Amino acid sequence: MSALHEPLTVETALVTGHLDLATITVCLVVLAGYWWGWRRSTVSVGRGVAFTVLGVGIWVASTSSFVGAYADVLFWVRALQVVLLLLVVPFGLASGMPITVLRDALGTSGTHRFDVALASRFARVLTYPAVASGLILVTPWLFYLTGWYEAVLRGTAVDVATRLLFVAVGFLYFYSRLQLDPVPRRFPQVISLVITIVETIGDGALGVVIWQGHDIAHGYYAALERTWGPALRTDQIIGAGVLWVLGDVVGLPFLLTLMSRFTSDEKVRATEIDAELDAAAAATPSGTDHPDAAVPDPPALWWEADPGLKDRFTR
Repeated sequence: MSALHEPLTVETALVTGHLDLATITVCLVVLAGYWWGWRRSTVSVGRGVAFTVLGVGIWVASTSSFVGAYADVLFWVRALQVVLLLLVVPFGLASGMPITVLRDALGTSGTHRFDVALASRFARVLTYPAVASGLILVTPWLFYLTGWYEAVLRGTAVDVATRLLFVAVGFLYFYSRLQLDPVPRRFPQVISLVITIVETIGDGALGVVIWQGHDIAHGYYAALERTWGPALRTDQIIGAGVLWVLGDVVGLPFLLTLMSRFTSDEKVRATEIDAELDAAAAATPSGTDHPDAAVPDPPALWWEADPGLKDRFTR
């Protein structure tokens, strides 16, 4: 029985699968390349597990489980897939520090060329906070509010390309924001915290627009003649809630990671300032600390420098 005619329940969600050869192939190549490079790197096992489970594992599940089977049938399931591919999977991949793994596996000459490419103007622009954040904010708006969404529902090739694009955009975002890997330029984590607040507002706005706006791909969903599950309008409202609420929930680990990184950066900065103060104190001539050393007069008040006013106030 096809997913279209079988109601989605907890039971069917647990047993329903979907063969997505394109995603499985890409994930196997990515996973094999990562662990081949990991053996030559200094990245911890925990990072590798995060890359495998939270990154690649959820990537496969988002297309090969009930999510992939019902993504073209229910609006809210497609919304769930978008959140997974745009936020959860890239966060897991970036947490595994794949750029460090790649760099360590290249050897001496390859590492030099890699560093040159990383320092290029293109890489600096691409990883600039406003660019990466702008891409991850604009992408879902374009996806849902243009003909892009329905094209994905009707075309397999467009669907596959879009899902890969979501992962790529999300990875660029988390790679440049977490800064666990080498980046062209490091930015203070306080900037990331401020950007996160703005992004939360943007995600909420998209949820409201989908909730209150026109029916998206109404002709496509109506033609399915689905006789089970929520009504078309209710389905879209649920999907808006998934994008809004679930997007903020899955973003919580990212926010906690940013706060941890911010705290670490502040501690490092405090240590550097203490070292600079100690160095300045050590460079100060010892005679200046003697109690009999001459103490400079305090600066004169402005009226004491005026000849006429000075005589009047000092009589």
